[in-house]
Amino acid sequence: MKSIIKYFIDYPIAANLLMFGILIIGVFGLLNMKSTFFPEVESKIITIRAIYPGASPEEIEEGIVNKIEENLKGVTGVERVTSVSSENSGIVTVEVARSYSTDLILQDVKNAVDQISSFPVGMEPATVFKQENLGFAINFAISGDVDLRTLKQKAREVEDDLRNLDDVSKVSLSGFPEEEIEIAFREQDLRAYNLTFAEATLAIRSANIELTGGTLKGPKEELLIRANSKSYYADGFRDIVVKRYPDNSVIYLHQVADIRDQWADNPSRSFMNGAPSVVVTVQNTLEEDLITITDVVKEYIEQFNKENDVVQATIIRDGSVLLKQRMGLLTENGILGFVLVLLLLAMFLHWRLAFWVAIAIPISFAGMFLLANMVGVTINVISLFGMILVIGILVDDGIVIAESIYQQHEKGVPRLKAAVDGTMMVLPAVFSAIITTVIAFSSFLFIDGRLGDFFSQMAIVVIFSLVFSLIEGALILPTHVAHSKAMIQEREPNRIQDAFDRFMNWMRNKLYSPVLHFAVKNKFLTVASLIAILVMSVGAFFGGIVKGTFFPVIERDDISITLQMPAGTNETITDSWLKHIEESVWAANEELSAHYFNNEKQAIERVERNLGPTSYQGGVNVALLDGENRDSLSLRDVVNTIRKKAGPINAAEVVSYGAASAFGRPISVSLVGNNIPELEAATEALKQELNLLEELTDVVDNNQEGLQEINITLKDKAYFLGLSLQDVVGQVRQGFFGSEVQRLQRGRDEVKVWVRYDESYRSDITKLKDMRVRFADGRAYPLSELAELTVDRGVIGINHLNGKREIKVEADVSRDDVSVSDITSNLKAELVPSVLANYPTVQAVYEGQNRQQEKSQKSMMIILPIVFMLMFFSIALTFR
Repeated sequence: MKSIIKYFIDYPIAANLLMFGILIIGVFGLLNMKSTFFPEVESKIITIRAIYPGASPEEIEEGIVNKIEENLKGVTGVERVTSVSSENSGIVTVEVARSYSTDLILQDVKNAVDQISSFPVGMEPATVFKQENLGFAINFAISGDVDLRTLKQKAREVEDDLRNLDDVSKVSLSGFPEEEIEIAFREQDLRAYNLTFAEATLAIRSANIELTGGTLKGPKEELLIRANSKSYYADGFRDIVVKRYPDNSVIYLHQVADIRDQWADNPSRSFMNGAPSVVVTVQNTLEEDLITITDVVKEYIEQFNKENDVVQATIIRDGSVLLKQRMGLLTENGILGFVLVLLLLAMFLHWRLAFWVAIAIPISFAGMFLLANMVGVTINVISLFGMILVIGILVDDGIVIAESIYQQHEKGVPRLKAAVDGTMMVLPAVFSAIITTVIAFSSFLFIDGRLGDFFSQMAIVVIFSLVFSLIEGALILPTHVAHSKAMIQEREPNRIQDAFDRFMNWMRNKLYSPVLHFAVKNKFLTVASLIAILVMSVGAFFGGIVKGTFFPVIERDDISITLQMPAGTNETITDSWLKHIEESVWAANEELSAHYFNNEKQAIERVERNLGPTSYQGGVNVALLDGENRDSLSLRDVVNTIRKKAGPINAAEVVSYGAASAFGRPISVSLVGNNIPELEAATEALKQELNLLEELTDVVDNNQEGLQEINITLKDKAYFLGLSLQDVVGQVRQGFFGSEVQRLQRGRDEVKVWVRYDESYRSDITKLKDMRVRFADGRAYPLSELAELTVDRGVIGINHLNGKREIKVEADVSRDDVSVSDITSNLKAELVPSVLANYPTVQAVYEGQNRQQEKSQKSMMIILPIVFMLMFFSIALTFR
């Protein structure tokens, strides 16, 4: 190593070439690095989706989900399986273990699903796919004084424009229901014309077609034979013949049914600052750059607003804002660190030496950019945190080496020899210091769970920066110091430097030296004191004096408020409560803006109100003034003020305030078991206990009561007439749920054509009782004569965790200083066992942040002893 260092010192051009080479290639690496909000990680989620129109959650569970879960038990590499059975559909989620390839497991999962041959008739083919990791880039609202259809049409134009941009590929729209064509019959018309739903459905399918009949090959040309009678709008269905009589008279569809283009019976709506809107959301794939996408979209929005007066685009959330703030912070810290190193070192050394020490910061980062880009690291909030963290470490080795060289030269050693000797004198210690830091940060590369996925990039940034810091300190810095004018010229008298020299000498001789001599002389007392301090520190943590939280609350610029009313609540009632919350947000804004900013700034910038996806669900998204300009106003202050203004909403089943976390809710306990009454009773008991804890708020569970159900049971008369329950319910389903006749493609929209009763018939239970159950020979009987109708309440969805019924109870902390770890420990040790003691068939599984914490801690318990051992070996080999 000494000969290499001497070579660089003797031939300074080699050091300069190395330095400029690192800088130039590092700049190219930086320019080619993509920006994302979070690190790119391989998706470990496989989703199985099954659609069964008209089926209840129980039917989905028994006929689909249970069979899929049973077949997945033999698939290796599966960490766990969860599922949700809801109205019309079931979703099974497979989590792949970290050590397995998701693509390989995907094929095994597909094979397991394909082996099932007993799925219910009427179910659409199950789809199995690997969940794509898409990052949020930006979303904005299209709003104006126009109807929803015009807004949607304008949003479709915006979507097409964005897709045509080179840097944008993933664009989606929300805030409106699907479009459909409804062919609505009335019972009296069906009776009058002796018409059945089956006859009408067959007539429509047979008439609304586009079909090729072959070709006619003439002597001069070839002609294509085709029927092109396919209509894509309601008016085109009016003259379809649905019934023909022996006297050749016919019945047209418009004579017996109302035919209309309409929105699907789905309340999905969005409002921006109270105005109806359609939301455009742009996402970025793993190959796309977040900042580039958001800049391009913002340019488009600016141009769009200039060209349109009635309809305007308003940015709801920009995913690049926080990233740009962190990049600005890194730049400021880098410049500030460079200047501070320069100033402080100039107090003790020559300013030229200080400059060459400080130059280690850009050289180390340039080298890091080169290697980090090659291993897939992106510019994201985690990697930027690593860069900010490592800035203070990068110049440490340079300070030690430069001081050692300068000290040798002051003793009279020639400058070139002083550079070699000074570097070699401290290089083992510098090498050991950097290697131990590298080993310590390398532990993040082996941590399991989402924490490991995120912080592995931080570790790579720190490690690569330190490696190039060592290269710069060992090869480039000694060369520059040796040939610096500071080593050639005599130092001119400087009163400031002399004052600092005297101060440092006094500190060394009067304070440090006596303490060092005492510690060395009384080594047993010194070691015992250090051990005592360590024991007290650990005791303070485990004794609760120092609070600990694995996932601390991070300030954000947005708040999500979720509202869920009892199932079946009319959408107008749900929306009225959402409006109440929205008004409370603006009332909170007035109070906060006056108190914190004297009304010079607004604490809340935008409010988005969303109704849906069902009539009893909705949410309010609040965009705050960005964190850099909020001063002392915290996210918790805003949430508490909005909560106070809104007051209790007793009519709601769930009201949740806060911001989503990538690691889950702070408190999340899944109760699992197959004894449903015990499971539900345990859930209520646990919720009562959690509500008594003042540290917790927004205690909710996912076992919401479903819609009221009308159960049909056949009377003896139905059996006497030869009817089965399937015969009767099948005809009820045709009228009230409807038959999907066709699917038409209108541009990018898939439009379903439905045949069913008119809405007035589908909203009255007396009409249900009066509907006719028809026989093939033309006989018809009222449903009330054939069946008993009873009303009961079902469930919204049925959740499974690893094949067992699951009800999840979750909560947030009420204050930022609450220790989630302490609460979780109390839950595990006392509260949850005491509750479940009365319910022996129920077990508790800890989810959310605790699950991620346990996965990370288990892997850390394995890797940390190895890391400590390697660090000890490094130090022992260095100092023998």
